[in-house]
Parts: sequence; structure tokens; C-alpha cells
Amino acid sequence: MKVKTHEKVNTHLVGRPISIKDDEEAVVELKADWDMAVDERGLIHGGFTFGLADYAAMLAVNHPNVVLGASRVRFLAPVRSNDVMVARALVVKREGKRRDVEVNVSVEEKEVLTGNMTCYILSRHVLEQ
Repeated sequence: MKVKTHEKVNTHLVGRPISIKDDEEAVVELKADWDMAVDERGLIHGGFTFGLADYAAMLAVNHPNVVLGASRVRFLAPVRSNDVMVARALVVKREGKRRDVEVNVSVEEKEVLTGNMTCYILSRHVLEQ
């Protein structure tokens, strides 16, 4: 398993890769902590759940120049501090430089986010365009 994209990402914020199959699928895990909470009850900001799903999609493609072009997600349940989220991303369609990726994030057996992400493999780094 070799990470070929987003190599300098802070895994504390978006998750730790568990498994990667290039241009096929990825599994990423993130433990929610109090730094991610929005209130005293420990409710985790949805941006962290989304960030985990996004990172899993990037790793499912696993190309140095992959970027997220669009997403459509649904939040299904809240995440609490100390929950361990697991994201599974599966490339379901390949069309030229475009990849359609299904993502699902769960806590234990409960799904908390589901959606689709459209990724693009660019010919060079997005900041060099």
C-alpha cells in the first residue's frame, strides 16, 4: 500500500489509510476527538466527516494529481467525540480523466454519511494549471 496523493495531509484531521487499491478502492479511519467538537456534548462538526470521505475518495483513485471536482453527500447520523469513523470509497466509473467514486462513512455498523464524488486526474498539479 503506497500513498501517491495528498502525501503531506495531516492524518489527525482527515484520517489514516487502512487499505488502498489504486484506481479501485480505499478504506480510511479517523477517530473523532474533542478538538473537532462544536459543543459541550461532543457533537463533531460535519466538515471532519466530509474531509474523511473526500480523503478516502482521493486515495481510491490514488494518483498524484487527483482533485475533487464535485460531490453529493448526505449526512445520515451525528458523530460524537471518541467515535471511530471508517470511510470506504469505491471507484465505480472511469471515463478518461474522470473518476466517479461512491463513499460511505460509518461508526461501528451505523452509516453516518453516504454519497458520490467526482474526481479528476489532471496532467499536472492543480496549482501549475
